[in-house]
Amino acid sequence: MRIRAITLDLDDTLWPVLPALESADRELDAWLQANHPDVARAWPIPAMRELRAQVAAERLDLAHDFTTQRHLTMQRAFAACGIDEAPLEALWEVYFSARNRVELYPDALPSLERLAARLPLASLTNGNADLERIGLHGHFAARVCARDAGVAKPDPRIFHAAAERLGVAPDEILHVGDDPVMDVAGARDAGLHAAWINRTGEPWPAALGPAPELDLRDLGTLADWLDAQPAHGPSA
Repeated sequence: MRIRAITLDLDDTLWPVLPALESADRELDAWLQANHPDVARAWPIPAMRELRAQVAAERLDLAHDFTTQRHLTMQRAFAACGIDEAPLEALWEVYFSARNRVELYPDALPSLERLAARLPLASLTNGNADLERIGLHGHFAARVCARDAGVAKPDPRIFHAAAERLGVAPDEILHVGDDPVMDVAGARDAGLHAAWINRTGEPWPAALGPAPELDLRDLGTLADWLDAQPAHGPSA
């Protein structure tokens, strides 16, 4: 393969996302207890999570938009307590700030620096991580998220949107991510090359077809692979 650009998944590729999401839930709950105790009592964390799952199930048209899903969840929680106008701006700032306090995998930052020195990078995510808040935006030539694209991985259109932003043909892009369906199968179906970041050494799911071109334990291994390719761009 010949690669002229890389697209990178974010959550669970550059950092583990669950700790950040759990922290965001706790901080939102603490804010509610301090500012709207009636809502906090009616909607403890497990109940709020169930409500969000209900919103997601009812609003399949918002499957690509986690932010609006959470806004609707907050509105419903407040409405159920007799409050028509939820303080969405304050609620979202509490949640979003905590959601973006992520702890990078140890290999993530040095690998990003190495990758960005070789090829243009674009972030490609279904989530709502904010690279500016996290402090990684300087490594990326482009950023594409499902909410802005109107579709989520594994839909080919979001991969093609990233290719357009990069100005590179899909078959000259390597997509890198942790999810076999969303990242690897999705990228391949869209005509991109795919690298699977497989930190736990899982076997490739045979139901998804051939194994990915690159099955890597971390981003450092990807950077090593890229460094071993010819200076004019990887080809094999």
